[in-house]
Amino acid sequence: MARILVTGGAGFIGSNLVDALIAEGEQVIIIDNLSGGAKENLNPKAEFHQLDLRDLTAIKPLFEGVDFVFHLAAKPRIPLSVKDPIAAHENNLNATLNVLVASRDAKVKKVIYSSSSSIYGNQAELPVKETMPAQPLNPYGLQKYVGELYCKIFYDLYGLATVSLRYFNVFGPRAPREGAYATVIGIFLHQKANGQPLTIIDDGEQTRDFTYVKDVVRANILAAQSQVGKGEAFNIGAGCSYSVNQLAELIGGKTVRIPARSGEIKHSLADASLAKKFLGWQPEYNLESGLKELLKISHA
Repeated sequence: MARILVTGGAGFIGSNLVDALIAEGEQVIIIDNLSGGAKENLNPKAEFHQLDLRDLTAIKPLFEGVDFVFHLAAKPRIPLSVKDPIAAHENNLNATLNVLVASRDAKVKKVIYSSSSSIYGNQAELPVKETMPAQPLNPYGLQKYVGELYCKIFYDLYGLATVSLRYFNVFGPRAPREGAYATVIGIFLHQKANGQPLTIIDDGEQTRDFTYVKDVVRANILAAQSQVGKGEAFNIGAGCSYSVNQLAELIGGKTVRIPARSGEIKHSLADASLAKKFLGWQPEYNLESGLKELLKISHA
């Protein structure tokens, strides 16, 4: 049995990861300040601490004796980072630095860092590969990329094993459906359930690589088990691109168009061949199969 610490373990992806780890018989500690997560997402078999990662003194004792750290806590929405870049910086970078310092000092075996496809910005070619330059369009993407660089530096300087996973548009059970942290699938499902038209930004021809949360959870576990740990970064995406208009058609219902937002990329599509090669990971879901399972769970 490994002792594992999950930051953001009351959040969407984090809570799904915690459930999978506990199902495998691991001992799990959660740190979450509940700013984006919810108590109802918490697995009762996990040890929960409501703390803020920006407070290094408070969190540091919890890292003692920990084998692996999965760092998922963040302010994960682009519009929030554009509106308040200072708060986003504190939560996405200062907190990450504290996690790395605490992990180094506690001699943690490996840190698995949740990064984002936002680091790529708009690339001339698709699908995006890890060898392409980072050119983020917003503070969130920049902060996630600097977090990756910190992970690499902590391996180079201190020998702390780290790996970064660049998630593409994750969806699934427990994803927020309203409020500042909601993403397009959650928003559409909430609107449809409430008899409202689906709000399509701009022309709706922007494309996204929608990735089911179960695939993301599996990627995290494989990254912990793998031999990687020198600060490498891997794309975690389904490798299928859908426009927002296509997504709206799949969900069904009336639509309405709203103005474009600044700092958003136009197209997103992952080349995840490196994750297959080095982590033994490949997606098991596409948008249709993921939506089918999500709706089945939602109606259960």
